[in-house]
Amino acid sequence: MKRFGKVFSLLVLLCAATMSAGYAAQKEAQDFPRRPIRVVIPFAPGGATDIVARQIGPALGERLGQQLVVDNRPGAAGNIGVELVARAQPDGYTVLLGNVSTSSINPLLFASKLQVKPEKDLAGVTLLVSVPNLIVSGAGFAPRNFKELVEYAKARPGQLNYSNPLGAYSHLDMLDFTKRAGIQMVNVPSKGAGATVPALISGEIHFSIMNAASAIVQVRAGRMKAYATTAQQRITDMPDIPTLVELGFPGIGSDNWNGFFVPSRTPRGIVGKLYQAAVEVIQRKDIEEAFAKRLARVTVSQSPEDFDAFVRNEMKRWGRIIKENNVKLD
Repeated sequence: MKRFGKVFSLLVLLCAATMSAGYAAQKEAQDFPRRPIRVVIPFAPGGATDIVARQIGPALGERLGQQLVVDNRPGAAGNIGVELVARAQPDGYTVLLGNVSTSSINPLLFASKLQVKPEKDLAGVTLLVSVPNLIVSGAGFAPRNFKELVEYAKARPGQLNYSNPLGAYSHLDMLDFTKRAGIQMVNVPSKGAGATVPALISGEIHFSIMNAASAIVQVRAGRMKAYATTAQQRITDMPDIPTLVELGFPGIGSDNWNGFFVPSRTPRGIVGKLYQAAVEVIQRKDIEEAFAKRLARVTVSQSPEDFDAFVRNEMKRWGRIIKENNVKLD
């Protein structure tokens, strides 16, 4: 009986502790947020991911009742920012704005170098936007259209360069494209679109694959040329730009998507609050229209769990592409 009494007392204490922890987590979620939220951008200012954060930041901060502080942490193909968030306190106050590269490609390409496992140490909140890509150059680059571009590059094997971050979706897309087109080029690794755009305009870089959100302003201003889009259909606002499918390169190219992530142990109540606020804000008409001007399409997840499943499927797809192109960066 004494032994039974001790076991019973222990069970009562465990139940009480569990209920207390559950109540604390519930109270924490109810009170969230009580201070500013840091949104980590794993790239330099000026790129598509940075643009997304600054576009929705003020409205999302207003919706949550706290300021959103954008914190650019570029480096190591975005891994520095990813690791920072994965190791942060799981309290909802440090959020990653990740993209297709940081969250579905890097875990595969940099598995031995990463100090964390993004697919396990980060939890998805929601998909936010999806952006098609363009093959672009500076306005002074000689080829006038896609056909001339391919012919010009073929006639100069190894003499031309392109610029994309090592292992990024744009780098893998370019490897796929040059292989199919029979082009030999040199990659000059960049830290992101913010660095690539001026290099293209100056002629330092010959051409590149870049998301439309980063390139559209310069293309419309005549400082850059767009030869093709990786979108499956022509972009409504740029109907003169052909798709790679039309040009005989089906299956090449991808969209650049962006979404919110938090440390994986973040209470589900807090994740739910972030999800509801983000989905509500990004679907506001004025914000959707602002993204549309940059050719970015608002695309939200049905739930945080739905976003996690989406990322897992993306990793399977990119794993196949990496294997087919024998890409190894470890």
